[in-house]
Amino acid sequence: MATIEEIKALLGEPCFNWYLPAPWVQLERELGISFPDDFRAIVDAYGPVVINKGLYLYHPGHPIRNLGGEIKESIEFWLEEDSAEFLPCGAGSRPGELLPIATGKTAETIFLQVPCEPSAPWAVGVQEMDSGEFVLYEMTFSDWLLAYLKGDDVMAGASVPDRPFYEPLS
Repeated sequence: MATIEEIKALLGEPCFNWYLPAPWVQLERELGISFPDDFRAIVDAYGPVVINKGLYLYHPGHPIRNLGGEIKESIEFWLEEDSAEFLPCGAGSRPGELLPIATGKTAETIFLQVPCEPSAPWAVGVQEMDSGEFVLYEMTFSDWLLAYLKGDDVMAGASVPDRPFYEPLS
């Protein structure tokens, strides 16, 4: 699993640095899950950001760019749409479902696939609305993000700058 130090080495030092667990505890209680530690560490470090002008991450403690609100709104969208046409399984927070946790600038939704068993690993799924293609990456979020930062083909429309960068979202 990629470490936060490897992410920082490519992306730069974070400036959000959240340390209070209460928003995570509340969101996890509402969704009935526990987010993977690597995802929480990255989001706590960087907060609501846009990475390389193409990947949008949110935080459960932010009043405007709120991860919980974004997840609930996205699940609602996928339930209203005939998601069977676009997704291999349902959107939601139950075991086996796809939990929407981020977006891309060209209409991508990034999901964490909730493990069917508590000890099973999480996976990252990317739905590219332009092509209608869904790709499941059998890797942790930190591994997926590291691949994205290195310019690997893990999300359509991803631009690869000379050096990865981020901009805080206010």
